[in-house]
Amino acid sequence: MGFSSDSRARFNLEQVSILLLEETPLGMSVLVQIMNGFGGRKLHRCDSVEKAQKIVRETELDLLIVDAMASGGGYDFVHWLRSSGIRPNCYAPVLLTAAHTPAAAIVNARDCGAHIVMAKPLTPKAVLDRIIWVARAGRRFVESDKFVGPDRRFKDAGVPKGVGAGRRREDSAQGRD
Repeated sequence: MGFSSDSRARFNLEQVSILLLEETPLGMSVLVQIMNGFGGRKLHRCDSVEKAQKIVRETELDLLIVDAMASGGGYDFVHWLRSSGIRPNCYAPVLLTAAHTPAAAIVNARDCGAHIVMAKPLTPKAVLDRIIWVARAGRRFVESDKFVGPDRRFKDAGVPKGVGAGRRREDSAQGRD
């Protein structure tokens, strides 16, 4: 989607209740500065999963920004949130941040119920792009025995313009049969 830095649009998150789960002081400082830059004033700062769970139980939230954490606690928190049944918070958008984003981490984030994964270091533009994308995407929420969260399937728009057929790995693998 992409937000144009030349745009005159103004974004004000002053009335948005945001939970920030980040265990490192530097990471929390960066998140707070970014959110303050967009007018965010209702920030619930949590440096542990336990504190975040307490906030989820006591406060209605509009957005959660959760770090994956070295221990994997962020993934566990998002899974807990989605299966907690604490309404409306269990349906709130979750942006998961991670310092290291191999394919397995992306799959884990998707499977725990996060809306999107953001690789660190974070920039204000990237954070805003993801917030706007999540707000506009309107992904259906799925509840089943094995998964609770936003629909993990994305619309397949086909091959991008200007890219010829036979350029994907799957196509190359099929040609070797």
